[in-house]
Amino acid sequence: MDIDRFISDKINEKKERLKEVENLLQDLLILKDREKFISLIREQKELQEVARLADDYEKILKDIRDTEELVASDEEEISKLAKEEISSLQAKKDDIGRELVGRLTPQDIDSDRNVILEIRAGAGGEEASLFAKDLYRMYSRYAERQGWLIEPIVVKHTEVGGIKELIFLIKGRHAYSRLKFESGVHRVQRVPVTESGGRIHTSTCTVAVLPEAKETDVAIDPKDIEMDFFRASGHGGQNVNKLSTAVRIYHIPTGITVECQDERSQYKNRQRAMQILLARLYEIKKKEEEEKIRKKRRNQIGTGDRSLKIRTYNFRENRVTDHRINLTLYKLEGILDGELDTIINKLITTDITH
Repeated sequence: MDIDRFISDKINEKKERLKEVENLLQDLLILKDREKFISLIREQKELQEVARLADDYEKILKDIRDTEELVASDEEEISKLAKEEISSLQAKKDDIGRELVGRLTPQDIDSDRNVILEIRAGAGGEEASLFAKDLYRMYSRYAERQGWLIEPIVVKHTEVGGIKELIFLIKGRHAYSRLKFESGVHRVQRVPVTESGGRIHTSTCTVAVLPEAKETDVAIDPKDIEMDFFRASGHGGQNVNKLSTAVRIYHIPTGITVECQDERSQYKNRQRAMQILLARLYEIKKKEEEEKIRKKRRNQIGTGDRSLKIRTYNFRENRVTDHRINLTLYKLEGILDGELDTIINKLITTDITH
């Protein structure tokens, strides 16, 4: 099912539901049930917003169809202006479409949470670390396009300027709902920057997308925590701080270890380390709950298996392939510059329509 068909079908459902809600609000019995009344008012407001966006979306679709007729004009200037107008209309359509998809899809309890995104170099040596840096830029540019904010938490560089490990916080509306399918193994095929020959090299990076957790989401017994403090180190392992500001937290029941040393104070590093630990423990809890639901579904894309190869980036062919949905795009440069909406929208619609 394509994105336009999905939006069209869901819009009709929402408009029917809006009529039902408006009729219910006319019922005198509902007025006596304050909790139910408030719930319906909130739903009505959300449905009215969806209806407004739907009207805007349908108008833009009509404008695109009308303008496409002018592209075939014999007058070169009119044809040129029509093509420019279609490009502008398409950008507006994509923006509204993205908003509609977010409102029309079943909402994950964590949909509007911020994201802790982890990137780690995998197989492929230094080339993998350079690809990890490319992935960080891709997600940074995507976040910038969405109007989200990024805060690095842990950064471990390599000698060639790559990244061995990177953990960062992404703050913004619908961050988790749009990024949750990025978890898994990302594979790159290209001639390595570190080699002079023309041999294609394959390397991998692992990406994990975790919803930011609150202390109330996970109960942590202080007796289950071991905490060490040590001096932060720079490239080559040399100490860069005379004080023991770096923090290492070990969670005994799960064996999870988190280190933070990028902040200048021990207190901030401890806060950051606990932030990561909470997210990882919440991920475990969430996976256990989702597994029960997943067994009842015919198909599931998967949002957390870090061993699953999800995507290949082939530089020689200018190709990006998402293996879960059999989607291949020949626009590698644009995707690495953050143009991820085509892939993300397809992942979302595939997940909810199967």
